[in-house]
Amino acid sequence: MLTRKRKVRIETERMTLRLPQHSDYREWAALRADSIEFLTPWEPSWASDHLTRKSFTNRVYWAQRSLNNGNAVPVFLERRADGGLLGAITLDNIRRGPSQAGTLGYWIGQAHTRQGYMREAILAIVHYAFTTLDLSRIEAACLPENAASRGVLEKSGFKYEGVAQSYLQINGRWRNHVLYANLRGDRRGKTEAG
Repeated sequence: MLTRKRKVRIETERMTLRLPQHSDYREWAALRADSIEFLTPWEPSWASDHLTRKSFTNRVYWAQRSLNNGNAVPVFLERRADGGLLGAITLDNIRRGPSQAGTLGYWIGQAHTRQGYMREAILAIVHYAFTTLDLSRIEAACLPENAASRGVLEKSGFKYEGVAQSYLQINGRWRNHVLYANLRGDRRGKTEAG
């Protein structure tokens, strides 16, 4: 039995959010390699084959499977003006039933920071999650000292909820993370980060 490939294409003011494709490999690998020092403090350690074509191929297949299964919406950020790859955002760990929730993760190439791209992408994926996927809660976590990530979450309507101890291994160490959430129809008002 053949399963039909699901598609996702989210348009923002300046970008198209779409599934990764095999033809993205060279640009993706170059962007990740050029941004390694910028990304390393905030991400789990890269596997030794992280930047290989085989690893990227697996990533492309995982993205399509995850979308088909309804587990995740993993998309690349493509600048519409020139087709340039800027980064990626993934709505992952989608839970149905009583929780109707998902977890947001993202990265952007160092050359594209502080230009509003990630805020634009977060707003678009949250809107998609609430309207198209009918989710009720989007969660995100980042290191307490990651002021840029905290700022973009707060500017995108996420509210601080607390600290998760030893939440993820980042750069080889178990690290605490600050937790944020965006709720559909949120009436909580501003919450103060600790």
